[in-house]
Amino acid sequence: HVQLVESGGGSVQAGGSLRLSCAASGFAFSTWCMGWFRQAPGKERDGVAFIDSDRSTSYTDSVKGRFTISRDNAKSTLYLQMNSLKPEVTALYSCETKTGYCSGAYYLYNSWGQGTQVTVS
Repeated sequence: HVQLVESGGGSVQAGGSLRLSCAASGFAFSTWCMGWFRQAPGKERDGVAFIDSDRSTSYTDSVKGRFTISRDNAKSTLYLQMNSLKPEVTALYSCETKTGYCSGAYYLYNSWGQGTQVTVS
């Protein structure tokens, strides 16, 4: 069965960095779109960054130039390098996936993990 296990979150000061990881299993990781989403208390789930099977990437405007999404297909692992962190990125981050190419239709994505908390103060 599909599993996504996120890790790497924590509490950091503004300006700091974190690297999130998502270990995947149970599906053909290399051929699926992968994405990082976040949800802050009282706010809607928001797509942060996406990477296709051909490694093309897209980002929400607020993180462009500061966050980098990448994937290691040999390890079935997704990453999110987060630099120059700001308090407004505080949220629960989760990796999600969908078959085929990435799209902006967030309802097509599925999350099988618990997420990892990122807190910036």
